[in-house]
Amino acid sequence: MEDPPPTTRTQRRQQTEQRILSAARRMFGERGYERATIRAVAAAAKVDPALVMQYFGSKQELFERAARMPSVPPLEGTLEELTEELLTRIGMKLGSIPEASLATMRSMLTHPEAAERARAALDGQIAQAGAAIEAEDAELRAALMISTMLGVTIAHQLLDLTALRGVPTEKIAGLLRPSLRTLAALPPDAQG
Repeated sequence: MEDPPPTTRTQRRQQTEQRILSAARRMFGERGYERATIRAVAAAAKVDPALVMQYFGSKQELFERAARMPSVPPLEGTLEELTEELLTRIGMKLGSIPEASLATMRSMLTHPEAAERARAALDGQIAQAGAAIEAEDAELRAALMISTMLGVTIAHQLLDLTALRGVPTEKIAGLLRPSLRTLAALPPDAQG
């Protein structure tokens, strides 16, 4: 059942704002910050470009709002659990990831704010994973684990590598498991 059409001015404004944000997420996700334009976002949202500027003020502000990434549950637990959690997240990373995350990923190499946003999120995950690793070089090991996951995500979501298309996530997780276990300072024997 569809929602009833908005009746108040506030409701119409909120609906238009959400339509613009949804279009902006798609545009930034498909094109990145540099190539996405206010005109393209407006066309996709079926509004005048001036209305986009009225609502958001600038392309930068529109990007900031559109690329707000959803919160990710913290990495915690034993090393074994942490490693398995990273492998479980492969399914999310190879599936349909949130458009805001895709917008940040596509823009992070060309736009300083997107790069900082991605760096902050990844640094947080590295700190969480590093806290569980009992090795002298725990932070390095955690960074390599997270970087491996980032690389797989970029290869699948942004580059659409042929070799990753259609491969079951269980197979990818199984192949990654020994290397992640080694990085986590666990015996690399097969698990799960």
